Amino acid sequence: MKLAIKVALITGGNSGIGFATARLFVAEGARVAITGRNPKTLQAAAKELGQNVLALQADVTDIAATERVVDTLTNQWGKLDILFANVGFHALTPIGQTSVAQFEEIIRTNLTGVFFTIQAAAPHLNDGASIILNGSVQAVLGIPGFTGFGF
Repeated sequence: MKLAIKVALITGGNSGIGFATARLFVAEGARVAITGRNPKTLQAAAKELGQNVLALQADVTDIAATERVVDTLTNQWGKLDILFANVGFHALTPIGQTSVAQFEEIIRTNLTGVFFTIQAAAPHLNDGASIILNGSVQAVLGIPGFTGFGF
């Protein structure tokens, strides 16, 4: 088991890539905290992943909630070995038709939320810990109409 006795935090671990990563980490022996905004999908994911999972409801755009997640996790399991910043948000944002509010929501989630997740976790990382930032193919491959997501 490659991750035996390791502690991981995966933002957006209640679905998609985050959930698949949590499943792999648990299978490799890690204790994994997952976050998500939706309490129903978060609890369903935790139930499916099993006993070595801690489900913590949080929105990465809420900095205080992210700090509470890190505090809860580290109080329960100790320092972190892996931070997987996975949460991402996109919306239809064509040039000339995108509002400031739409664009700012993307930036708050995909940039500001990631930065403050790392900042909250940094003092609680074990020596040699890994920070993994999950990006998007949008960084190198444009998708028509999703202009705001590519920044």
